[in-house]
Amino acid sequence: MGTQSRPSGTGRRETGGPGGPRRQSRRRKVCRFCIEKMDYIDFKDLKVLSHFVPERGKITPSRISGVCGPHQKQLKRAIQRARNIALLPFTADL
Repeated sequence: MGTQSRPSGTGRRETGGPGGPRRQSRRRKVCRFCIEKMDYIDFKDLKVLSHFVPERGKITPSRISGVCGPHQKQLKRAIQRARNIALLPFTADL
């Protein structure tokens, strides 16, 4: 009985040499509302809200959009209000 090598479960190629896999450093996402010092996210400002609602109609999560927690709550409320008065769609037209 010889030794058998098992394939790794990830299927990815690990590069980086003897130190292990090399990680890419990503730039930290920064809240655009904090940078612009916006205290209130207006539900009538569709230009701003449309950046956070893709074609499918879902609200983009903060880990993807980079919005901080307090502004994500305000953003959610503004999108919900805009949907209720038919400024934004609830779902995409398929």
